[in-house]
Amino acid sequence: MSRLPAALLLCCALVLPAAAHADAPQPGTPKPLPAIAISGQPKYPPGFTHLDYVNPDAPKGGTLRLAKMGTFDSLNPFVLKSTPAPGLGGLVYQTLMAQSADEPFSEYGLIAKTVEVAPDKSWVVFNLRKNARWNDGTPITAADVVWTFNTLMKDGAPWYRVYYAAVKSAVAEGPLTVKFTFRAKNNHELPMIVGGLPVLPEHYWKGKDFATTTTLMPLGSGPYKVKSVKYGRRIVYEHVKNWWAENLPIVKGTYNFDTVSYDMYQDATVLLQGFFAGEYDLHEENIAKSWYTEYDKPSVKKGYIKKEMIPNHMPQGMQAFIFNIRRPMFKDRLVREALNYTFDFAWSNKQFAYGSYKRTTSYFENSEFASSGVPQGEELKILEPFKKQLPPELFTRPFTLPTTSGNGYDMRQNLITAANLLKQAGWKVNGSGVLEKDGKPFTFQFLIYQAAFARWINPMINNLRRLGIKATVRLVDPAQYQKRMDDFDFDMAVGGFGESLSPGNEQRNYWGSAFADVRGSSNLIGIKNPVVDKLVDMIIHAPDRKALIVRTRALDRVLLWNYYVIPNWYLAAYRVAYWNKFDRPEIAPKYAGSVTFAALDTWWYDPQKAAKIPHRFLQGK
Repeated sequence: MSRLPAALLLCCALVLPAAAHADAPQPGTPKPLPAIAISGQPKYPPGFTHLDYVNPDAPKGGTLRLAKMGTFDSLNPFVLKSTPAPGLGGLVYQTLMAQSADEPFSEYGLIAKTVEVAPDKSWVVFNLRKNARWNDGTPITAADVVWTFNTLMKDGAPWYRVYYAAVKSAVAEGPLTVKFTFRAKNNHELPMIVGGLPVLPEHYWKGKDFATTTTLMPLGSGPYKVKSVKYGRRIVYEHVKNWWAENLPIVKGTYNFDTVSYDMYQDATVLLQGFFAGEYDLHEENIAKSWYTEYDKPSVKKGYIKKEMIPNHMPQGMQAFIFNIRRPMFKDRLVREALNYTFDFAWSNKQFAYGSYKRTTSYFENSEFASSGVPQGEELKILEPFKKQLPPELFTRPFTLPTTSGNGYDMRQNLITAANLLKQAGWKVNGSGVLEKDGKPFTFQFLIYQAAFARWINPMINNLRRLGIKATVRLVDPAQYQKRMDDFDFDMAVGGFGESLSPGNEQRNYWGSAFADVRGSSNLIGIKNPVVDKLVDMIIHAPDRKALIVRTRALDRVLLWNYYVIPNWYLAAYRVAYWNKFDRPEIAPKYAGSVTFAALDTWWYDPQKAAKIPHRFLQGK
């Protein structure tokens, strides 16, 4: 399971349920469990008191002020009609089960106290906690869970209907017991996918139009509720007093701030200036040049701002210049391969990132799922039946990306190779030096929302011009960028496909043919490849981790050899700066996904540290 759309990233004692669950388990009847794992056993045993990476006695109080690029106009993160405010998923809403951040993929009871999984994975039952409450004091029931599932399938963002397509039904078998039945058996991830379902209050939405309502103040069951909103500019959350889940082992020691706020910025330079002016507390730096040139400030030198490189143990996935292969000029694999030769990564990395990045060479970079060499053993057996449908080179040589020395003067051979590939694809340079096919010139546009990417793209544009291709850059604001990506309204864009320690159902959303025409899906490229569909299905039904690794490597190899993207780069660490008024546990959550997530979950406010920061620094002086 990997990075999901924001609505899914949302991270009582049992009454007698239906007769099948009322008595001691019969032969073949699953035992109610407090936690489940994608493979093996969960790290934390029944009866554990808290996660290893939290301080169970962390003091509560203070404020964590965050900031994001972009805007928002909605408080409903489950529909696609608008842009939701940051923080809603993880702070306001809760899921049936919750993941820990120090193991590959396990889930522990949150709204659900226990879970029962059929031996053949054909169904799953969740037994809810008697004390689980909405933040208006109303109990959470199985009817809420069923209503949530049916509502998201009917009125939620379009991708829900595909993402949960394998779920046949959700039925309340008792006031606190809900059963999900699946359309197929032996999908090891489906019970956990359903465990990640955000639960919504049926009574609150009664009489309201879920599909169109976006500004209604939300009611959730999470640790925070919305305190105030300035649409497009700011949202403030306040901690729920006497939160019902406060002392559950999976959340004890987390959510330690009284208040969490997000300020929105439209410009990366202004965003960083706001941080140094003390307008928000924590900044994750994504621009290498800024990291090396913009932090020479008195507040940093005096230790009032801490600047750290924190190791990133997460798989890095694929950040890339992505082709929209719905566009005619990008349908041919030879064309996509040719354009890979126009990107001089080595030179750009030196010029724009102080040589700090590594080139991404896998869709599962920085993980054991990344392919290498030529396919052998079990992986070869998986791929051989598709031999006629795959590039022959896949079986004979390792996948490599075009390289240069980085001196800026040796692109000639790469461009010759690119020109030959384009010629094979039927493109020819006319008398005016324009590359064309069937009388149509080769032109396209890069779509970006961060100006910093332009300096990486402009050298490519110069190289493309030498081939007779006219390319331009279009910089739009984040909201417009998101809308155009949702509508697949772009030629080439900067995009990313995040991965986790356990690839699974989300791979369909990324690459599956069924998602290629679903507005708002993550199949931004528009892939409709039967071999990819088959490999994704094999990954989802992998019987164990060994098979999962081999099958994922096979998928990685097929994606790479189809040249669906021009891979970018990655950094196996987080660049983070924060005002020195917080404490955090000695053990960091290894798989938190970002320092911001870790801070929200495990850090706490230290008033004594905060008092040492002179007020003049918080005014940006």
